[in-house]
Amino acid sequence: MPHDTPLIATLVGAFVLAFVLGAIAQRLRLSPLVGYLLAGVLAGPFTPGFVADEHLALELAEIGVILLMFGVGLHFSLSDLLSVKAIAIPGAIVQIAVATAMGMGLAWALGWNLGAGLVFGIALSVASTVVLLRALQERRMVESEQGRIAVGWLIVEDLAMVLALVLLPALSGALGGRTVTTGTIDWLGLGGDVWTTLAVTLAKVAGFVVLMLVVGRRVIPWIMHWVAHIGSRELFRLAVLAIALGVAFGSAKLFGVSFALGAFFAGMVLSESPLSHRAAEETLPLRDAFAVLFFVSVGMLVDPSIVVKSPVSLLVTVLIVLFGKSIAAFLIVRAFGYGNSTALTISASLAQIGEFSFILVALGVDLQLLPAEGRDLILAAAIISILANPFFFLVLDRYRARHAPLRPEKAAAVAAPAPAPKPAPKPVPALPETALANHTVLVGYGRVGRLVADGLKAAGTPFLVIEDQGGRLGELKRLGIEAVNANAASAPAIAAANVAGARRIILAIPDGFEASNVLKKARQLNPSIEIVARAHSDAEVEHLRQSGANFIIMGEREVARGMLAHVLETSQNDIAAAVAAEQAVEGGNRAGPPLSMDAVPLADATPGLAEAAAAAQKETL
Repeated sequence: MPHDTPLIATLVGAFVLAFVLGAIAQRLRLSPLVGYLLAGVLAGPFTPGFVADEHLALELAEIGVILLMFGVGLHFSLSDLLSVKAIAIPGAIVQIAVATAMGMGLAWALGWNLGAGLVFGIALSVASTVVLLRALQERRMVESEQGRIAVGWLIVEDLAMVLALVLLPALSGALGGRTVTTGTIDWLGLGGDVWTTLAVTLAKVAGFVVLMLVVGRRVIPWIMHWVAHIGSRELFRLAVLAIALGVAFGSAKLFGVSFALGAFFAGMVLSESPLSHRAAEETLPLRDAFAVLFFVSVGMLVDPSIVVKSPVSLLVTVLIVLFGKSIAAFLIVRAFGYGNSTALTISASLAQIGEFSFILVALGVDLQLLPAEGRDLILAAAIISILANPFFFLVLDRYRARHAPLRPEKAAAVAAPAPAPKPAPKPVPALPETALANHTVLVGYGRVGRLVADGLKAAGTPFLVIEDQGGRLGELKRLGIEAVNANAASAPAIAAANVAGARRIILAIPDGFEASNVLKKARQLNPSIEIVARAHSDAEVEHLRQSGANFIIMGEREVARGMLAHVLETSQNDIAAAVAAEQAVEGGNRAGPPLSMDAVPLADATPGLAEAAAAAQKETL
């Protein structure tokens, strides 16, 4: 068998380069997307060295698009959008219109036609959801008012892009691109004018939407529940992938809609099922892997020489992305009566372009609407904007720290005249500090964390929870449990939870290696604190022990001990019943005192169980 097949070479080259450059980007506190895009540039035909198969990369990228859009649908929340609809919907629409107009202006200056300008402008008008969510999560802003507005704003942008992907093929001929005719039009014997094509396209999309909302909402969750009851994790994961890929492919073949729209609706329908979180978790590794291939394939299309060929055009494109639409968003948010902090948060969130822009650009080039120069400008601007976006949030962080409202006691201290200058106070964490002391800090409120919290609450033990998932925080608030909304590994979270004055910390998060980051900081701050952790493997147990954990629970081991205890207890009961029956039969014929359980060696009655019990009892973590 040959070992130099193009498919294997493309996969290996893409993954290796993406890993190396993504790790470097993460180390430099940049988005890993930058590393993935640069990996594509290195693997592309415009740079020396290894060159991946471009056609295979694009086909693999289609799978990445399907899984990426399926994930967007799984996390789509209509309630989140409706909670900020008053600002997100009109604000996003106006901002898209302004940014599109700016892009069309540049396209007109470059001599492009209307269709090219429209595709170019729309591609510049939307931001990357992946980049935004990462920035908000790092700052614990996802559940804040600014975070909800920003996420709702991007949801509107995503929906607008889905609509653009549907309508663009139908309007391609009228906009100066390749005319796309569908088999439905030919079969019906209708003319191929733009209005007929548009009407047929909208009718097919409407039919697909109705089918998914009426039939899909019942069939897809039923299939997932049926597979879940089988009990096979492998089949459950396969079912999720079959639904995502099957609906996307079927929608494209039967209804003529894009893979992206079909996958988005498949995820949105499945999101209504209680199994949606499990589906998201099971497919996350594969989604991440193919999403990486998608970004690498996009980078392969970038011609680095665009920096030399069209420096002015690239500069103007970058300025539109970083400042043009950001200033427009700032003015829009201010016009709706929000403060500078909210307006600057939205502006920083939109100062980049990402995955939807890449999908639209690929479609525009395929329809012969957008020239290659436009594609190169957008892709180069995407890399530059993603590189620059962290600096926008850095400026935002400094602004928020400078204009943060003072606490009452601090406001009084500021108002009172200071008799003499005092040394600068220690930095205060942005999170409110707990009043608890000699308490228990519970990290994580998942399935295990909930059980631990219930036990602590029932026992009357003072405790608080560190959690950064919005839905779980709402549940903690309803239950009256004090919570710190932060990543437990961050210094503000450790300070806000008063780990220095805590009695113990319980690490209920499932990843033992991630828990060790929290463990080391807690041990450094409070050397005498008792640390309880959980693990899933011997490697995690050893890592946690070396990091300083006092007591480690490995789930599989505890399950085995529980099963063994039940077997031993059952065996002992059976022996007791047998002894009692024997004594009843023999009656007074047996000499000596009645036989007791202590007189029957367990090893003789149930060979091997005693040794197993002893081994289980001696085994410690």
